[in-house]
Amino acid sequence: MTDRASESSHTQGSVARSLGRVVVASNNAGKLREFAAMLGDAGIALVAQGELGVPEAEEPHPTFIENALAKARHAAALTGMPALADDSGLCVHALGGAPGVHSARFALDAGGEKSDAANNARLIAELQGVQDRRAYYYCVLVLMRHADDPEPLVAEGRWHGEIIDTPRGSNGFGYDPHFFVPALAASAAQLDPIVKNAHSHRALALRALVARLAGETQ
Repeated sequence: MTDRASESSHTQGSVARSLGRVVVASNNAGKLREFAAMLGDAGIALVAQGELGVPEAEEPHPTFIENALAKARHAAALTGMPALADDSGLCVHALGGAPGVHSARFALDAGGEKSDAANNARLIAELQGVQDRRAYYYCVLVLMRHADDPEPLVAEGRWHGEIIDTPRGSNGFGYDPHFFVPALAASAAQLDPIVKNAHSHRALALRALVARLAGETQ
């Protein structure tokens, strides 16, 4: 093993030991798969809040960071464990940043159902006749060591693309079939999960979070 690889392995082990098991403040299967794929390499053991009987927290706030903090604090308080929460969504320039924090309930807020299909249908309807299709996925992550943590770790990531009318691909979830990434010549839903986990907003935020954790254990 090279010195660099040995150092990386030691750092990852230190990160894992410093946290123990971490409860993920989400029941979204897609997010949980991405968290497990990316944080597993750091040796961090994750457990979904649903497995521990933790109900979903309220998300009444107008900003991503406030909602992420609320979810992490809620899960940490009910489990006594470190908690990881994210708040993420799609921000479309022509819609003034919408759906934003309302991404998961975009259609529901307009009287429709709460589903990916309904959300995508409303998004495309809102953009009919609009030329500016620029958009980005945004993710903010919050890791709280305990419910009263005065200095939670925060990391964020943005993934830029554009909205297309016709869905492409079936690998993703949420708005992925309509989120086209010119740099990769594919929609997010067309990408292999390994490729997506290397480029996505959540991947960028997770890498930043792991770097923060590694810095604290050195």
